[in-house]
Amino acid sequence: MKYSVTTYPPAPQHPVRVLDGVLRYAPIGDLKLETGGVLPDVVLGYETWGELNSDASNAVLVPHALTGSTHVAQGSSDEPGWWDGLVGPGKTIDTDRFFVVSINMLGGCYGSTGPGSADPDGLPWGSRFPFVTIRDSVHAEARLADQLGIRRWHTVLGGSLGGARALEWAVTEPERVARCAVIAATAASTGEQIAFAQAQVAAIRLDPDYNGGDYYNGRAPVAGLGLARRIAHITYRSEAELQYRFGRTPQPGEDPLGAALPAERGRYQVESYLDHQGTKLAGRFDANSYVILTEALMSHDVTRDRGSLSEALAAVRAQFLVAAVDSDRLYFPEQSYELAAALPGENRVHLISAPIGHDGFLTDVLQLRDVLRKDFFG
Repeated sequence: MKYSVTTYPPAPQHPVRVLDGVLRYAPIGDLKLETGGVLPDVVLGYETWGELNSDASNAVLVPHALTGSTHVAQGSSDEPGWWDGLVGPGKTIDTDRFFVVSINMLGGCYGSTGPGSADPDGLPWGSRFPFVTIRDSVHAEARLADQLGIRRWHTVLGGSLGGARALEWAVTEPERVARCAVIAATAASTGEQIAFAQAQVAAIRLDPDYNGGDYYNGRAPVAGLGLARRIAHITYRSEAELQYRFGRTPQPGEDPLGAALPAERGRYQVESYLDHQGTKLAGRFDANSYVILTEALMSHDVTRDRGSLSEALAAVRAQFLVAAVDSDRLYFPEQSYELAAALPGENRVHLISAPIGHDGFLTDVLQLRDVLRKDFFG
């Protein structure tokens, strides 16, 4: 598989109403980064659904997860969205009433400036793309909100990396977030979460085709990216789900004890499942973006340069909803309780009951439908 450098069409105008669920591009200029560098000529990819009202009070921001895209919901095309059950006409986040925006995170590969984008000389950034943080992305997204005429979000909500971005929005731009939902996410990445992430990044960097990140004129490191996805996917699913679905069952037609050499043996079904997940992601995602976004999530810490967690959260103005998946073994529910306890006022944790594990924030998010309608979108 080969990747080519990403270039962008001319910047569109921003009418009040555009086609729902269509990727658009917005140039936001040079961006100063937390590390002190400057990323020039930044472009953000984004999609919208619904219509911004006259006082821009109905805007909802939905950040995506690590390998997610801006396509939250089905729009003018038939392509399904990753939160279709939650966002759309007549749904919990009703696009007949609300103007929904999703922005590809800085460093991503679904429309925003990232390692596969052209630098000012027209060459792919590759290994020269700078380290970016979630806080950097929030600063960039705030500029896009300005261009769209949105001074304050009615709600910012997301899960996993999207939840971390939602929380960072509420802390970095407290006057611009009225309501914030943090789902299956934490206030800071823990040592264990960083360890899982480091193994994924190492898998990509150790692929000979990675070439230090400069592979855009050659073969992409699909083996390393596929291995990274295997590692990640194990953390996204629970032990109980893997045991129930696969257990020790061999892949049909294959015998795990059917060869004298390990490399020639048949696979278990769970191995075939992980192979499928790795191949699927490697076919749609850029390895460099996976590294950039993973390391941004590793750096996630809303207390950085802000004191204790309670001190960091003291300035927030948003009404909060904190939710966790009860079977999550990547972002433990206890970490959501810690976040809720540190927020100003009384904040309970809403548990999504799902045997699947962390990915329950995607598969079972409709369990939050009633509380979201009551507290945010009624």
